[in-house]
Amino acid sequence: MTRRNACGIVASVTTAETIQLLDRFRAGRVGRDQVLRAFQAAPLANLGFAQVDTHRALRKGFPEVIFGAGKSPVQVVKIAAALFAHHRRVLVTRIGPEHARALRRKFKSAVHHELARCVTIETKPLPKRPGTIAVICAGTSDLPVAEEAAVTAEVMGNRVERVADAGVAGLHRILSRLETIQRANVLVVAAGMEGALPSVVAGLVSKPVIAVPTSVGYGASFGGVAALLGMLNSCGSGVTVVNIDNGFGAGYAASQINGLALGAEASA
Repeated sequence: MTRRNACGIVASVTTAETIQLLDRFRAGRVGRDQVLRAFQAAPLANLGFAQVDTHRALRKGFPEVIFGAGKSPVQVVKIAAALFAHHRRVLVTRIGPEHARALRRKFKSAVHHELARCVTIETKPLPKRPGTIAVICAGTSDLPVAEEAAVTAEVMGNRVERVADAGVAGLHRILSRLETIQRANVLVVAAGMEGALPSVVAGLVSKPVIAVPTSVGYGASFGGVAALLGMLNSCGSGVTVVNIDNGFGAGYAASQINGLALGAEASA
């Protein structure tokens, strides 16, 4: 929801103010037209260089996430401050050391997940849902992408089981974690090279598998294209594929699926 200040500039209305407006409407103190006008546009924080969507948590269940690559540390900090003021929870992905240092100077609660190249900021973690998301990576070189998925899923309120270095070159490694992967509600599988691991995992579980091709491999891997095409052509049922190195997208989707799975269990 938005409002205009004395200068006519659009400014965001907080969730608390929105609740107050709805309470006044329910009590008959404001009219329907006034409420409809207030909701004509989604709220934003206009920083000049960025239009920060402060309404996304109401629509999506989690605040806007900051993609740090290509942004200066100053820009990232300002966007994070706008989001934190509304939601007290921020996720920043694909950051470098300078971004992390700037965020930690600004926010006492900032945590730098160095391997995942992420920073999380929250005053209080979300309650963890029952059930788990399994995040599996084929090789140690795939860990940064897998960790990005794991950190994303965790900050969104999910329990994450990590299975590292379990590629198809040593199949016994994934088989030794069969109980872990089979009890998960959804699985994220990151792999480079030929990208075969998601197909193997999909043949072992009855739950959705989100495949993440990584840009790990020699020349003929074409920066992850070989793994991407292998996953898109998977013969494993229930495999969906995100973009190359998109651990964030996989973790976000896994969180949404996990939430739906828990909702289905509750209504059964």
